[in-house]
Amino acid sequence: MPPKRTAEDLNHESRPILMRASRIVDPSQSFDGPGALLIGNERILACGTEEVVRGEIAPGGELQVYEVPEGWVVAPGLVDLHTHLREPGFEAKETINTGALAAVRGGFTTICCMPNTNPVIDSRSIVEFVLRAAATAPARVYPVAAITRGEAGDALVEMVELSAAGAVAFSDDGLPVGNSRLLRLALEYASPLGLPIVEHCQDADLAGAGVMNEGPVSTLLGLPGWPAAAEEIMLARDLALVRLTGARYHAAHLSSAGSVALIRAAKKEGLPVSAEVTPHHLLLTDSWVAGRRTGPLAGALASLEMPLPPGVRYDTNTKVNPPLRQVSDCLALLEGVRDGTIDAIATDHAPHTWVDKACEFDTAAFGISGLETALAALLALVHTGEVSLSSLIAALSERPARAWNLDAGTLQAGAPADLMIFDPQEVWPVDPAHFASLGHNTPLAGVSLRGRVRETWTGGRPVYEAK
Repeated sequence: MPPKRTAEDLNHESRPILMRASRIVDPSQSFDGPGALLIGNERILACGTEEVVRGEIAPGGELQVYEVPEGWVVAPGLVDLHTHLREPGFEAKETINTGALAAVRGGFTTICCMPNTNPVIDSRSIVEFVLRAAATAPARVYPVAAITRGEAGDALVEMVELSAAGAVAFSDDGLPVGNSRLLRLALEYASPLGLPIVEHCQDADLAGAGVMNEGPVSTLLGLPGWPAAAEEIMLARDLALVRLTGARYHAAHLSSAGSVALIRAAKKEGLPVSAEVTPHHLLLTDSWVAGRRTGPLAGALASLEMPLPPGVRYDTNTKVNPPLRQVSDCLALLEGVRDGTIDAIATDHAPHTWVDKACEFDTAAFGISGLETALAALLALVHTGEVSLSSLIAALSERPARAWNLDAGTLQAGAPADLMIFDPQEVWPVDPAHFASLGHNTPLAGVSLRGRVRETWTGGRPVYEAK
């Protein structure tokens, strides 16, 4: 047995790496068990049982051997289709580098950043700015360009030019494209580029001044309600336009049972649609706004004998767009993940400054910083048997990568050597003061979670090691 090497040791040598682990989970190959990886030239050279991988090693070739500690799991680097990195324009909230640092701490090696910056990502020069800023970041950053200029909703961007510059999708995220004719044109122009239109589904008139889910809790708190129908109406319109154009379409951060049913029917019809859900819409409910911590995460942690600390009424860190909804919505979303109706779990990481949240609920900014807690929070569903580990990893890696045709989310030979290693049993308390992200706005502050990312590798080299 060779002497134990740290991940940092591997940064200083160029020989291929043989990584041996007691468990490798790669849904793209239906592999789940003890095995090994062979890594060289920033790529995966082989993945599988150690016998198979050793068969790929050239006779007499020198290797670095890295033993993953017993019980830790190796999986593909996670892929987040929906992050807000805030740069350019809002660097007090986040920068491309701090967001990427937060990503790798959460096991994400590929992140797609939304265009609602200042200026908006609606021109070649801003796409190129993002890519330059991301060149030295520890995670791979792909820009999502706006659908309309300035996200104003009245004129399309130059899609061909933005695609050539490196945009991987188009979205006015944070704002729906209200003009149906304009969205039809966007779908038609994006189609030959092979890129999806990503919609924030929201009937703005029906949502009105709502700040949380419309229901008994909003009535109790005296806060303006926001009905689920506002999402479902816009999604139904969008799907009608997909049916008309045949273009690729992706529904962002779905939050309601009705939306899951619409996507399920669209897929059965054969429409080229994909969809995502966030960890907070899977795990938390609108009762958290009232300080009552109920729902899937609370139930899972209780069954694991990991009680939640008391909540706070009108906690602005629970204010998110779309809003947290009811338990029935969480369960429908989870079933959508299980059966493949929902392709991806995406964080919608939305960092804000302290002052953005330290105010009345009505006036607080929408958003949760989620990159560093996503995997650990979701693992509660694995520990309680509500979803398999392989299914969860697939929804965080292979499936999002496949939905947007990204070169990521797999440990297959030839793929980028992007991976994460996590200890599924380590318990740790969420302390936003220790986040890499500049945004500390999380409703999970003080909550203990089970499962921690120990290492993240990008391009065959470790970029993060937990201390």
